[in-house]
Amino acid sequence: MAEQASFVDTTVHLDVKDYYGKTLQKTSDIKSNVCVAPTEPLPKFILQALKKVHPDVTDRYYGCGLAVPECLEGCRILDLGCGSGRDCYMLSQLVGEAGHVTGIDMTEDQLEVARKHVDFHMKEFGYKKPNVTFVQGYIEALTEAALEKNSFDIIISNCVVNLSPDKKQVLAEAFSVLKEGGELFFSDMYSNGRQTEEIKNNKVLWGEGFGGALWYKDLLQLAEEVGFRPPRLVKANVIAVDNKEMQAILGDFKFVSATYRLFKLPKGSGKPCKAIYNGNITGAEDSLHFDCQYTFKANQVTEIDGELASILTQSRYAQAFTFQPLGRSCEPCEVKPKAGSGDPFELAVQLQKQSAGSATGGCCSTQSGTCCK
Repeated sequence: MAEQASFVDTTVHLDVKDYYGKTLQKTSDIKSNVCVAPTEPLPKFILQALKKVHPDVTDRYYGCGLAVPECLEGCRILDLGCGSGRDCYMLSQLVGEAGHVTGIDMTEDQLEVARKHVDFHMKEFGYKKPNVTFVQGYIEALTEAALEKNSFDIIISNCVVNLSPDKKQVLAEAFSVLKEGGELFFSDMYSNGRQTEEIKNNKVLWGEGFGGALWYKDLLQLAEEVGFRPPRLVKANVIAVDNKEMQAILGDFKFVSATYRLFKLPKGSGKPCKAIYNGNITGAEDSLHFDCQYTFKANQVTEIDGELASILTQSRYAQAFTFQPLGRSCEPCEVKPKAGSGDPFELAVQLQKQSAGSATGGCCSTQSGTCCK
């Protein structure tokens, strides 16, 4: 289509391709401290899955932390900007042989590394046939990359949306290929205001994620325009800019990495109700940190608002909960979470205070903060 031809030839895409395909050859080539080790240890089952990923794949990984939601068994997952495929191979183990993971990336050099090791990983995991596919394409043109509409349960993205010059198109395409009840679970960099043209036009700043960082309030608006339910903030942490040359150009702009959940559901909100988490999700047997407002403890009654009731009852999480009307008397311990502002900067500051003296997690790290305790 003519539309795609003009779209893929943008200068930004060519610059990013060059940066991630040629300039960066290993993680240490990144010029800022955006990607640093998370301060919170990864769950054991994820660590075990990562250990089985081939070293060649891990060495060419430029992401920051992980964007991994819960309740993945048997799901069809799409990884936007999969790079060398590290997260795809990790997720391959979490969805199981009955699930499937598709990775899409525009950089052929990265995909070559990912595809080279498919057979190795399937043998390592004990799978009879591959449950991982890698596609070359653009995250703004998923359907044109032959990805079917309404076909994925979950889309993940880790510090990639900021590299796109057209965030609304990324969200629109994600919405299109998600199933009803599907979720876009993504970590990204956000700024405390709209970027200047000087910052946007700096190739290194864009490649490092700062130049294309979205003002977080714009995300809320774009998600609504595309059709997603209101974004739910999961976690956030401060990004420190230690590179003096970058600091000089960025000026007073501040940055955080934040993880959001966006759900594709019919319009209209459900009724407030009581939800009891059954504790049957792998890795979250004792409690499920759903977002910065709600952390569900197993077998404990929690009062939830109508918006969250819609999400939980119409998504893959439905089988993990028991729902009861508000008027019904049951467990003595009922929790009404405090309302959160949804501001990732406020959450990041609060988290920083809670863990004063510890190292700051980088972009999209696994460090989580609960704003309502």
